[in-house]
Amino acid sequence: MWISIPILFYVTLAVSVTGARFCRNVLQDCMNGEEPWTSCYERRIVSCTLGRNIPKDFIHHRVNMHKEAEENVTPHHKVYIPSSALQKSSTAEFKDEVVLVATVINSTYFKLTPPQRKGRKLSTFNQPAHRNGIVLGGLVLAVKAGNHSVTNLSQPVKLTFKYNTQVENGTCVFWKESTLVNGTGYWSTDGCDTSDIGTEFICSCNHLSFFAVLVNPVLSLDERNSAILTYLTYTGSGLSVIFTVISLIIYSCLHQRRSQKVISVHIQLTAALLCLHLSFLLSCFWVQLLNNDEGWVCKVLGLLLHWALLATFSWAVLEGFHVYLLLIRVFNIYVQRYLLKLSLVGWGLPTLIAVVCGISGVYGKYTLEIKDANNRNSTAQMCWMNNQVPQRPLVSFITTVALPCVVMILYNSCMLGLVVFKLQSIRKNSIETGSSWKMKREKDLWKDSVTVLGLSCVLGLSWVLATFTYISVPGIYIFTIINSLQGVFMFLWSLALTCKSRSDTNSSGKDDSCQKMMTTSFNN
Repeated sequence: MWISIPILFYVTLAVSVTGARFCRNVLQDCMNGEEPWTSCYERRIVSCTLGRNIPKDFIHHRVNMHKEAEENVTPHHKVYIPSSALQKSSTAEFKDEVVLVATVINSTYFKLTPPQRKGRKLSTFNQPAHRNGIVLGGLVLAVKAGNHSVTNLSQPVKLTFKYNTQVENGTCVFWKESTLVNGTGYWSTDGCDTSDIGTEFICSCNHLSFFAVLVNPVLSLDERNSAILTYLTYTGSGLSVIFTVISLIIYSCLHQRRSQKVISVHIQLTAALLCLHLSFLLSCFWVQLLNNDEGWVCKVLGLLLHWALLATFSWAVLEGFHVYLLLIRVFNIYVQRYLLKLSLVGWGLPTLIAVVCGISGVYGKYTLEIKDANNRNSTAQMCWMNNQVPQRPLVSFITTVALPCVVMILYNSCMLGLVVFKLQSIRKNSIETGSSWKMKREKDLWKDSVTVLGLSCVLGLSWVLATFTYISVPGIYIFTIINSLQGVFMFLWSLALTCKSRSDTNSSGKDDSCQKMMTTSFNN
């Protein structure tokens, strides 16, 4: 009989090992089951058998529930659980100890519930805490203690997610199963707070679950794309300088043939655009000759670049204002020294802003740090606004983001709407009265509006496309090409004006009296 005891022991041990669920197989077994795999995983992972070849990022052992627990799951993931959470998860079987499980799972296992179709509309989740984004590092931190659900903790569980890449707007979330019972779910922020200390996100949550950080990654460029974009920028700006000079010659010839204030405004805008691209090229090339010696020349070039940018914005707005005077307030207008007043705004306001910024000392060498997908750093420099000046971000945002987006684009869009409304009124009136000269005036108004507003839209379009630079690399290419070729667009519009001038010259002798009646009076 004494021999049967060890035999029975080994047989029992063999059966128990054979029938046990090894921890390394729990995830795959739950994925193939009928119930949601997350619920299955939480239920089985605590009672699984470790077996051999346990990965380093899998924590599975008993801890004292009267003491806090802190585990380093991976070099980028750390878990802190207070004793109150461990006590809440304990069972009567083990009074002083509880099983703690912490590991990382690939985020591809977590399938989002697709939007539900209701009638003809697509509806998303009703939960206000539902979040979308990219999982930081592509890993989800799973934390489980004991066999009981741990929720509504008075002392939060703290989870640390370290990162070494450029990210924005990190949000701590946990996985919540969908009510559809199809293995899908969504990310929620209920009960979780986020703290970003610069190198890591700290999530404070009042429960245990599957945790992650959703981020918006900063778009990065590799060395090859950065070099291509640099060449495109220099080439486009060089072409813009050449074509804006040609455009100035064409506008000057048109102005001598037929003096019109609209051509004078075009000349001012073209000159501002020429200064912008010329000062940009000088700022980029000069900084390469500095050898890290920031002198007064770079500060002057930075001031000129800023001034030219503001002047381009100002004259683009004045284009829309001029259309307003020509097409909306046609009758009974006399503006004395019209061009002088426009010049005070178009050239004077940028000069005032640039001088104030120059006195405050914001100009100097600007260094742009570029980090590629492999976390390798490179720099691009130009004479602009010094990175070391505290007020540089505010000045740059107001003058290069708020001004073009709010003032130039919004204002000219309103002018375009007013012009369309006015043209519709003229069309309706001419049809009702059957007036031939009004129909001719309508045709002229359409030509003027398309010429002037088309040019303003082309210049404003390049700055609208700046928003695409935060989305994808193709967006950066589109913005770079269109923005650097503004001078070429100006040349194309000057050709359009030349064709229009020839057409007007051929028909000018037929209805000079009507044109005099409808022309707004401007005085130099």
